[in-house]
Amino acid sequence: MRRLRTVIPLALGLSLLSLPAVARAHPVACFDESAPITVEESRLGDRLTPDGPAVGPELARLAGFEDDVSSFTARLCETRSRSRAQQLAATAGTGLWRAAVDRARTAQAWDAYDDRPLYWARLQATRALRQWTPRFTLSTGDRARLVGAFDLGSRGVTDLAFADGARRVAVTGFDPFQLSGTSVRRSNPSGAAALRLDGKVVDTPQGRVVFQAAVLPVLWGAFDQGIVERFHGGALGQGAQAVVTVSQGRPGQFDVERWAGRWRGGFPDNNDLSSVGPAPDAAGWPQPAHEFIETTLPHERMVGAGTTPFPVLFNRSFCEWPVGTVPGEGFPDCRSDEPTPGAAAAEGSGGDYLSNESMYRANRLRLGLGATGVAGGHLHTPVLGQPADPTALTDATFERERRAIADQVVALVSVT
Repeated sequence: MRRLRTVIPLALGLSLLSLPAVARAHPVACFDESAPITVEESRLGDRLTPDGPAVGPELARLAGFEDDVSSFTARLCETRSRSRAQQLAATAGTGLWRAAVDRARTAQAWDAYDDRPLYWARLQATRALRQWTPRFTLSTGDRARLVGAFDLGSRGVTDLAFADGARRVAVTGFDPFQLSGTSVRRSNPSGAAALRLDGKVVDTPQGRVVFQAAVLPVLWGAFDQGIVERFHGGALGQGAQAVVTVSQGRPGQFDVERWAGRWRGGFPDNNDLSSVGPAPDAAGWPQPAHEFIETTLPHERMVGAGTTPFPVLFNRSFCEWPVGTVPGEGFPDCRSDEPTPGAAAAEGSGGDYLSNESMYRANRLRLGLGATGVAGGHLHTPVLGQPADPTALTDATFERERRAIADQVVALVSVT
């Protein structure tokens, strides 16, 4: 994703889900509300009006995930061993992902294209895991593994299984990001598209296509730990013939990005953390050294496919640190021809944030595994705005634009 340079008013009163993640069925809490949580999780209490409900929990409630969260916290309070806790975290995370995918396919669901409920329900569960006070000793490492198991399961990373008899395409979208203040309402159409795509089978003029999808976090640390490699490595291991990373980009257009660059520019992530420098290797995966990696997606076909309503462009731009200079110092040279041999990458066609890095990591891995015949690259979607009323969670224009973007993503990745 790039760095971003019919109204349902909020009901009064507090949702039960806006309270600390304590099971309603358990009057005696098994959670320590003073235990530290992440910046992302702290936004669960953000409101658009002083008397309105917390936005994230309210979106989870409207989508029908309230019972999923309260059931998980109730079962957590009853868990008596680390092994059972690990199993619970993994199965509950995967269950939340499947519920979100099923919801995205249900025409009768409240705003079925809304990616935000999954994001906020996941944070409620991971907050509960961080603040859980079990009746047995739980080390810092054990707790991190529980959080990680739930997180990966709820993103579709561990739910990867292609159907037979079709061209296999792996796709990733992203969580909402830049969520401070009233922007806590933000949605990410790439995540909405991923939910629509997971398990979907599409008949195209080139043949039948089957998708597996996941939603990536907007977190530098998760990328350092190899979440991109884990999903796309699993997909390539199952014979994926295309790997496509998708994120939100520029207003009013789609961009098929030509180049991925190795450099990360440091724009803050969803935990308000920055990172500057070359993208680190992910342990356990082949990581060949490339400053730039060129897309192998069929960009001419994607641009010429006639998808609507947004124009689709092939973006050739990139920036490099000139040969003989120190990367990160001075000003990069930005062009649209070819990278200079020996120059260090400063920006890919899609910038220097996590979207560029998702393309870089997925395709560095593709090359490292010798999958040179696999199509790989990145698609940037148009920017999705926010509801016009600053006190509203949604409106008709917001929903219509997200639906249009997500549907066009499906159409574009179907021709890869």
